[in-house]
Amino acid sequence: MVSRAMNAMLAMQRRAWEQGVAAQALLELGETDWVVLLAKDAVVNQLKDGRLALNEGRGPVADPASNGEPLLYAAESTGDPALRDAADRMLEFLLFKAPRTRDGLIYHNQIENQIWVDACYMAPPFLAVAGHPDEAVRQLVGYRGRLFDAQAQLYYHIWDEDLRAYARKLFWGVGNGWAAAGMARVICALPEAMREERAMLAGFVRELLDGCLSHQRADGLFHDILDDPGTFVETNTAQMLAYTIYRGVAGGWLDHGYLAHADRMRGAAHGKVDAYGLVQGVCGAPHFNRSGTATEGQAFFLLMEAAYRRLR
Repeated sequence: MVSRAMNAMLAMQRRAWEQGVAAQALLELGETDWVVLLAKDAVVNQLKDGRLALNEGRGPVADPASNGEPLLYAAESTGDPALRDAADRMLEFLLFKAPRTRDGLIYHNQIENQIWVDACYMAPPFLAVAGHPDEAVRQLVGYRGRLFDAQAQLYYHIWDEDLRAYARKLFWGVGNGWAAAGMARVICALPEAMREERAMLAGFVRELLDGCLSHQRADGLFHDILDDPGTFVETNTAQMLAYTIYRGVAGGWLDHGYLAHADRMRGAAHGKVDAYGLVQGVCGAPHFNRSGTATEGQAFFLLMEAAYRRLR
């Protein structure tokens, strides 16, 4: 099933964040030759300002950074200085060129001046592994301040900094998955000396998991908008949360009691994989407004399986 899901993912057309999350999944599975190949292609589509894998215009700001960690691996494993230079230019863009709020939070796209929950996954993990863990934590704390609803224990999707209002005030399931998985990746990348920061982020993850689990269906899945049962039943949120739980338990920062929830989610996701390896029922490409298939749905099936193997 993992091989079929991987082949299906590699057969898909991919945009910047899709290239990145696909390469991350292959890295965690140990498919290192594929990681190098995807990293090299991300460099083929690198803009002069450093943004990686941009093949659909110049708008995305945070998404290209998802390619950073696979590119760092490719640079180290091959010894190719051109790959290291490409990773350094991506990092330079995030640190010095990316458009930001007045308090330094990286916007998701050019011009819009919006904070998207997706960005929790895209930029902070790369910042952490690239030697800037303090900045990674600062970005996550700032995103939480804009997007988190303490009563619901969930993240809204989009905040508009200019309007000082939510552009999409919805508890999107996959968006909350991006937040959970992004924080998990940062926690795992923080140096040992940052114990307080690890504990703080682990608390954020637990709070978010509890908020999501209060909306879990009997079949182990979630609705596209977590608190709206009128929206379609969606697969990828379950995969993203299961991945987060498996990584958290394996890392010792999440209680084993969450495993039963993760196993239910994983079982439900397995039931959605068809004969071709396509994970059906995820928030679907290209517009992510309907049930379908998507590179990120394939990638998180693989990430979930890699995390499950690590735990066992």
